[in-house]
Amino acid sequence: MGSRKGNPCVGCGACCAFFRVQFYWREANKGESEHVVPPGMFEDLDLNYRCMKGTGDKHHPKCNGLKGRIGRDAACSIYTQRPSPCRAFQASFSDGKPNPRCDEARRAHGLKPLRREDWEI
Repeated sequence: MGSRKGNPCVGCGACCAFFRVQFYWREANKGESEHVVPPGMFEDLDLNYRCMKGTGDKHHPKCNGLKGRIGRDAACSIYTQRPSPCRAFQASFSDGKPNPRCDEARRAHGLKPLRREDWEI
């Protein structure tokens, strides 16, 4: 009782269905990135940037790499090949500090913002 098992991000997915995931075009080119975003998972924005398919929808963004239900069993289907914005995103208190963007995404999906205690084992 009182302790949470594992990472509170696992199963959440709120950020994957709230923000546009925009990244430099080379992240999707084999041989030019350590973690190549798979073909068919992104679309071109302009000459320099691409975004994950589904995240460019202004009113209902949802990454096409997201599987499962937000807040329950959501998971990234390309986790090891996800682009840099996904790798860089910090959940609230994962580094000891709140992240208002994480809180905003969670609220938009009816989830409570994470607390420091959610990371304590």
